[in-house]
Amino acid sequence: MDVSIEESRPATNDIQFHTPSSRSSLSNDSFNEDNLPYPVPLARNDFLDPNFNAQTYLSSLHNRHQTLEDLRSELRNRSQELNKELLDLVNVNYQDFLGLGSSLHGGEEKVEEVRVGLLGLKREIEGVKKAVQIRSQEVEEGLQERKQVRRDIAVARGLLEVDERLGELEERLMVDSAGKAKTNGQVADDDSEEDTDEDDEDDEETDASITWTSSIGKLDRHVQLYLGIRQLMASIGPDHPFLMAQQSRMMRLRNTISLDLGAALKQAKYVGEPGKARVMKIVGLYGEMDEAAEAVRVLRSLKK
Repeated sequence: MDVSIEESRPATNDIQFHTPSSRSSLSNDSFNEDNLPYPVPLARNDFLDPNFNAQTYLSSLHNRHQTLEDLRSELRNRSQELNKELLDLVNVNYQDFLGLGSSLHGGEEKVEEVRVGLLGLKREIEGVKKAVQIRSQEVEEGLQERKQVRRDIAVARGLLEVDERLGELEERLMVDSAGKAKTNGQVADDDSEEDTDEDDEDDEETDASITWTSSIGKLDRHVQLYLGIRQLMASIGPDHPFLMAQQSRMMRLRNTISLDLGAALKQAKYVGEPGKARVMKIVGLYGEMDEAAEAVRVLRSLKK
């Protein structure tokens, strides 16, 4: 026999309580969400957490006996309540907000002091910046001047070397800077002693009975010294006033070497067959001096 208990709905929460036997006899309309316990309101402190995250918070509410629409409605109500509280707070303290600006005294002087200090600091920074720019320009000018001094020193050393080489070649050729032949034969004797071994090696291919006026080795050294001087002058710059003043000395040295080569070429040509090798060497020295045309002129004169 089924026993049923009449429904009773308390006035406070309107929750129905049914026994298991009577529950089976109820219709689906009477057994709905109203039979579930009401959820606890959302705690206000949960929203005050500094690390509050909406997604994490909502995922923690999966055990609430509440529909999604009810949860949205509760969140909207909570938002409206917070807006109302904020508005009430502003209304209550409105007069204080209005009087906040007038209650501040002495702020203008402080602001002016800060402004004046900033202007002074700005002027000091501009002064330092200008001083740095001036100093940087001075340093740059000093570096450029230093580079120019180094270049001038290098040029001066080159000029001294040119003068020394010219003097050395003039000593070897027995020609002074004025173009006159030297009468003192000491330099020529010293030069001959230095070239003795090499002269013998150069002339051993020819007949030992022939006495040459100038050895190939000595002529070659004179030519190489002349070419070295000319190359050094070209590296410095032929338009330099000192080098332009030395052109007359270079011309005298060139002419003297050409005369020595011409004399040696004539002697080798007159010897005949034993002097053919010397003729080729002397013509080669002419070519190194860019005087091949002079060698051809000498050979033609010998044929005539």
